[in-house]
Amino acid sequence: MKTESEHKKIVADNRKARFNYFIEDEFEAGIVLKGTEVKSMRNGKVNIKDAYAKIQNGEVFIYQMHIGVYPYAYYDNHDPLRVRKLLLHKREIQKLYGKVNEKGLSLIPLQVYFSDGKAKIKLALARGKHLYDKRESIRKRDAQRDFDRAQAR
Repeated sequence: MKTESEHKKIVADNRKARFNYFIEDEFEAGIVLKGTEVKSMRNGKVNIKDAYAKIQNGEVFIYQMHIGVYPYAYYDNHDPLRVRKLLLHKREIQKLYGKVNEKGLSLIPLQVYFSDGKAKIKLALARGKHLYDKRESIRKRDAQRDFDRAQAR
């Protein structure tokens, strides 16, 4: 039996997301891709730092997700910043739509990975942090680092 880490190959990680946002809930979604996009993703040419998701007409789309062009494709390459559709269940989309509209939350990507050969994205319902919240996060991180150093000695 495989563990989660054995069949999950992480391609891109949005490390600044947890610093810039309070994460309230996480969802896994599939991504509709072209062939050259899949090949570029397997090469690790994905950037989700500025990406965000929107719900339009009962469907979820991701914007500003950069997948680099595949260097070996001759004429049928993809647009690196094209809008891509995300695959979620209808009930999940309705739940997300209600929370995003009522509470002022955002949909941001946390990770892009391959799970059993299929491209997946981990989306988060997130609330933006203010500057003072970020300072508090830095303080906590520095205190934890000092504590770990003291214990290592």
